[in-house]
Amino acid sequence: MHTLITEIRDKQNITKEQLQLLLETDNQEMIEELMVCARTEAQKVYGNKVYMRGLIEFTNYCKNNCIYCGIRRDNCHVDRYRLTKDQILDCCQSGYRLGFRTFVLQGGEDPFYTDDLICEIVSEIKHQHPDCAITLSIGEKSRQAYERYFSAGAERCLLRHETADKAHYEKLHPKEMSFDNRIRCLHDLKEIGYQTGCGFMVGSPYQTVDTLYEDLCLIKELEPEMCGIGPFIPQADTPFGKEVAGTLEMTLRLLSIIRLIHPTVLLPATTALGTIHPLGREKGILAGANVVMPNLSPVGVRKKYLLYDNKICTGEEASECCGCMMRRMQGIGYEVVVDRGDHPLYDKKR
Repeated sequence: MHTLITEIRDKQNITKEQLQLLLETDNQEMIEELMVCARTEAQKVYGNKVYMRGLIEFTNYCKNNCIYCGIRRDNCHVDRYRLTKDQILDCCQSGYRLGFRTFVLQGGEDPFYTDDLICEIVSEIKHQHPDCAITLSIGEKSRQAYERYFSAGAERCLLRHETADKAHYEKLHPKEMSFDNRIRCLHDLKEIGYQTGCGFMVGSPYQTVDTLYEDLCLIKELEPEMCGIGPFIPQADTPFGKEVAGTLEMTLRLLSIIRLIHPTVLLPATTALGTIHPLGREKGILAGANVVMPNLSPVGVRKKYLLYDNKICTGEEASECCGCMMRRMQGIGYEVVVDRGDHPLYDKKR
């Protein structure tokens, strides 16, 4: 194995120079070794398992105006929707029958869903399905709000930091949003006891090797239980609508690097990866990822939750989506697991 890859694996760290070399090299043999090494490290921790999470996109309203996002506040072309508490519970019930034991509630930062309502929804899911894990992906909240959700039964929280470079963050977000607040949220989540997820877009406008290195440094410092990365894909009705998308190749390389520097992380092969390549999610797993998230949202709203253009899996019933994912993962030699799939150190932290 190439000595560079061995060094990164053994030290579980990477220098900026090493990162630049791996992102810019044309040496395909080295990159293949990188991905094989990452895959091996994932299997040391998780075996041949790929964990399935049931994704419920419950609102596409958002108070924020992030420049890259298709459901940004000022996008007047979005057909807005909100799921009721009962609709969300129905999605969970359908997912439970299919074997899912983790539900991911994802939505824009929608003030309609007050802290009381979020707690009510989480508590009821937990009451109906006590053996299931609940993940929230609902943006920046106060520490008190995060504590309330945790007490209600939410155990995981995903909050992509998008970029760990403050100047870069300010190029991707409106002035009223704060880089420091985003980072504060992530530290609050860790301190409260959530299995915490951060993450970033690959190939976002103004991204450089320097900003990506800052992302990796944040991951090393935060030690998140989960990390979601995927290619930036432009959405036509945003200010970045004509920007160039991130690439499959760069995303796969970064997935592998993250696996080597943080071997225990739960690492999704995202829908965005499957959007830019028909076998994107399979390639993500083979690069060191170990999580996939089929969509449990009602089919009638799936096409309305378009963070980016050409999103896949918007027309399939949950059972079809789940079956398709299982066949895809089995096709590359992996066992699909629909249990809770906690981070291996989680019980020790509780």
